[in-house]
Amino acid sequence: MLIDSHCHLDRFQKKGDLDAVLSRATASGVHRIITIGTSAEDWEGYSQMARAHPGQVYWTAGLHPCDVAEDFEDHLIQLPTFFGCEPTPVALGEIGLDNFHLPKDPEEIAEVQRRQRKAFKFQLDLALQLQCPVVIHSRHAFAECVAMIDASGVDWRKVVFHCFSEGPDEIRILNSRGGRGSFTGILTYKSAEPIRQAALAQGLDTLMLETDAPFLTPEPHRGKPNEPAFTRHTAERAALLFGLSLEALAARATANTVAFFGLE
Repeated sequence: MLIDSHCHLDRFQKKGDLDAVLSRATASGVHRIITIGTSAEDWEGYSQMARAHPGQVYWTAGLHPCDVAEDFEDHLIQLPTFFGCEPTPVALGEIGLDNFHLPKDPEEIAEVQRRQRKAFKFQLDLALQLQCPVVIHSRHAFAECVAMIDASGVDWRKVVFHCFSEGPDEIRILNSRGGRGSFTGILTYKSAEPIRQAALAQGLDTLMLETDAPFLTPEPHRGKPNEPAFTRHTAERAALLFGLSLEALAARATANTVAFFGLE
């Protein structure tokens, strides 16, 4: 039984495909799914979704760096209230820094980066207060994200860099602090040898798998929209990488995910 530890189910719900997606996931052996909050627009919806699918859908709440608009502080003020709701989010995230999706104007770049850092610090402070797991989005911002987490006092053992797309040197930086990376369908791409080496460098004890659906579709479905059922393909490639059966690999990744997020 596999867990998709990171996806965005609101994309399927808006298309009216959610029930079919959940059914296909179960049929593929993916029995639990963590849907990741990115803005105030999805927090309440994800809370209701998790309530409607207990034991199958879990949720997180956080303000994604690409959703840090001019009114971001108004949204951040709402965020702590969701951690008093039932079902409670299993993590704070995804949060972090993104230096890839930036405007072209230098003055606008500086302002966007200022807002991102302020939002990231607020949420790291909240995570420290809540003592909850943290899901990190880091794009072209690895060193700065690490530095801000270091400064925050957040327990690194509760930190996962989702969609890990760096190499073995960077994964060792996370692991040396107690943090980890989780791996998407990129693991199946021919060009992704550094990421496979990062997975090997981290090892099985903290391995977690995700789709980031509807993005980053694994082989053999690359070019089509991704969905939680395709976690299986990433697990099959990871099993080959580690020299394990699919069942053994799935058991390790699932146990790690259950422990990290505190799933029942």
